Amino acid sequence: MNISQLETLITISKTTSFRKAGELLNLTQPAVSAQIKSLEDEFKTVLIDRNQPVTLTDQGHVFLEHAEKILKIVGELKQRLNDLSHIPQGHITIGTTTSIAIQILPRVLSYFQNQYPLIKTSILTMSSIQIMASVESGTVDIGIGYLSESNPNLETSVLYYDTFELVVAPDHPLGNLKHTTVEALRETPFIVLSPDTLGRKFADQVFKNYNIQPHIVMELSSSEEIKRMVELNLGAAIISKLSIGSELRRGTLRMIKVSEFETAHPVGVIYKSGKYLNSAMQQFLSDLKGMPETQFISSE
Repeated sequence: MNISQLETLITISKTTSFRKAGELLNLTQPAVSAQIKSLEDEFKTVLIDRNQPVTLTDQGHVFLEHAEKILKIVGELKQRLNDLSHIPQGHITIGTTTSIAIQILPRVLSYFQNQYPLIKTSILTMSSIQIMASVESGTVDIGIGYLSESNPNLETSVLYYDTFELVVAPDHPLGNLKHTTVEALRETPFIVLSPDTLGRKFADQVFKNYNIQPHIVMELSSSEEIKRMVELNLGAAIISKLSIGSELRRGTLRMIKVSEFETAHPVGVIYKSGKYLNSAMQQFLSDLKGMPETQFISSE
């Protein structure tokens, strides 16, 4: 058995075709067939049902599961050996919220990638609660989000603090106010984040504390979508202060202070406890933790 044979089996499982697998692996169809036949002879079992479309047998599915684990171990071995050169390189998958991806990460990543061009990054956007789960499961290498709860399987480090603020369009009935109270918002139509976001959970708890059932007219999945709806004067919203800087400068949104919302929420970096950190992740974490808070909350 060799690595090439395992890669061939995995590719066949995805393409359901010997021919397509051969094209992707730059192998002839007879070569693909020979590799699978060699595996089947070695393990004395049938791995592939060769009817069209090609599928894995029950034994093939068991073999596939272990083949993927073996290739993952081999990939980690290669990365560890590369790390011995002390040149930060590799790939990082970052999980973060939409607003952080748009407002914060461009400044951080532009500096980082200029310094370390061999490090490649992918960004997945999700809620802060999903970030925690994705880092724990290994789907995401490093998360950047609100540190809403502790988890013994995760390491965290605070980068900066954010607040959630009430925003409206300039011509909204509340648009001329600088301050208001939660009690005054009982009848205000609201555009809200989805229930699995920290901002929504925070706002819901504040309203609950004052026995208020908010008048929700729209529910959206990201702060960027909400801002556009608020600018159209379709409702008020409670969203991250750091996500509304450009709109406040342009005058398309007005921020109204509500003392009951004035709670600082830590935003930080999240990674799995005990996880092997390749040189790319080590360098990224080191630089991220070393950045001053102004790097994140700059108005630029």
